[in-house]
Amino acid sequence: MAERERAVLVGVATGKVARPTVEAHLDELAQLVDTAGGEAVARMVQERKSPDPTFFIGKGKVGELASLAKVNGANLVLFDDDLTPSQVRHLEEELPDGVKVLDRSGVILDIFALRARTREAQTQVELAQLSYLLSRLTRRWSHLSRQAGGIGTRGVGETQLESDRRIIRRRIAALRGRLDDIERERIVQRKRRSHLPGVALVGYTNAGKSTLFENLTGTQTLVENRLFATLDPRTRRSEIGDGLVVTVADTVGFIRKLPHHLVASFRATLAEAALAQVVVHLVDASHPDWTDHLKVGEEVLASLGVEPKSCVIALNKIDRIEGGLPPAPPDRTVVAISALTGKGLDRLRSELRLAVLGQPGIEVLRFPAAGGAELQRALREETVVARRFSETGIELMVKRRKGRS
Repeated sequence: MAERERAVLVGVATGKVARPTVEAHLDELAQLVDTAGGEAVARMVQERKSPDPTFFIGKGKVGELASLAKVNGANLVLFDDDLTPSQVRHLEEELPDGVKVLDRSGVILDIFALRARTREAQTQVELAQLSYLLSRLTRRWSHLSRQAGGIGTRGVGETQLESDRRIIRRRIAALRGRLDDIERERIVQRKRRSHLPGVALVGYTNAGKSTLFENLTGTQTLVENRLFATLDPRTRRSEIGDGLVVTVADTVGFIRKLPHHLVASFRATLAEAALAQVVVHLVDASHPDWTDHLKVGEEVLASLGVEPKSCVIALNKIDRIEGGLPPAPPDRTVVAISALTGKGLDRLRSELRLAVLGQPGIEVLRFPAAGGAELQRALREETVVARRFSETGIELMVKRRKGRS
């Protein structure tokens, strides 16, 4: 078994970002390193007005960083912010031999390469990696081609790292074409289930989306308590009460400073949120930074032009909270749940029913309990979303047809 890479984490606190916030970001970065198969052995935080254009940190701190790496036997220095190719080169020239420099985007891309299972996810990750590496071609390409592997080098393969810009751009074009083909397949699948309202689960990584997905749909897969455990999109049917059947889509998780190459590559996957009638924005309410996580998710959706028709915020993992629940965001539909224990899920289903049936394209047709010819005609001609039975009659929730007011 190969030894785990040992990493020194580096963050810079500027006037815009206070030191406690940087420390919290480094805690998350340590989780990313662990997920990628490495180990965070030390950290350094520098307070300065702005990043240094040559080293990102100050020249004096570079010597301190070199000593820190040597003392801790580190072979990786990982910055919490994106570095330029020249900054990587200058830093590696000052650090001990064998110590490589990587930034946050690089390790996130590496984790995605590690987690991708389906053809679509693997294509999306490779496209993001090549787009990221292309911007660092002059130095980083030849540097990585000499490496035996490790964090930041998975997925693409060392042979491609010896290619030139033209070949890489050709590969990127081919990957985009493959994703276009996959998207056409997805459009066909959407049409097959277009008679059903859609619910999309979105949220910060490790917020519990997969557990909620399985609870709502009755499916079972391996759910891991790790960052980015789920990359591959899944859609299943779910009955949420009163005979109302919807499709539920699980989506890739968000994280701070999500590389824009990844956001672009996974645009089609995240489009499930744009097309859904209802978006459930899941947050880990037991996490001290849950409000920031909620904000990150909203920013990513906004960057994709996603404006949910209806949104329900689900404060998850309340089974981990001692004392009172955190204050809910004002003027929002908020439900406190535990996807693990099932607490609050009946309330969530109720809110989903209200949201779906409140959509402009849904109307209710009422018939006497005996049914009759009108009911039979409606069942033949209408797209029935749900049906409700009572002692007084039958209600059909249907999609409104064009031309009918």
